[in-house]
Amino acid sequence: MLKYLNSDIVFQEIPDEVSLAINITGCPCHCPGCHSKYLWNDVGEPLTDEALDKLIEPYRNQITCVAVMGGDACAAEVDRLMHNLRQRYTKLRTAWYSGRSQLSPSLNINNFDYIKLGPYLAHLGSLRSRHTNQRMYKITNGKMQDITSRFWRRS
Repeated sequence: MLKYLNSDIVFQEIPDEVSLAINITGCPCHCPGCHSKYLWNDVGEPLTDEALDKLIEPYRNQITCVAVMGGDACAAEVDRLMHNLRQRYTKLRTAWYSGRSQLSPSLNINNFDYIKLGPYLAHLGSLRSRHTNQRMYKITNGKMQDITSRFWRRS
């Protein structure tokens, strides 16, 4: 079962989107240098379809995307939640930040508009670094297009 600790409206995690970012707990990745170690613990409330509705409703007319931040311990549940969300909120886009290097075989990428893959490696940096191992993909017609360079600052 997925649990979440908190959520917030964010503007930088998904390009061109106003996202409701939901922080999932119980992260199994334990990346060295992780900025969110508090999400390693199995704490928080269950993230059910009903809980997701309660998180979305106050912002329904302001957000364009729902981004699940973590959930690698239960990729199939992230997939199920995003599938159901797309059925109920047809105008909202969906995103998943995964710390894994590869997609779980239990995932249907058509349930997502964006997927970030890759553990955080401090010596390579985050998505903002041109040297990062992490990748952000935009999903269109079942194909993953790498859009990581959209995070890099032009100088």
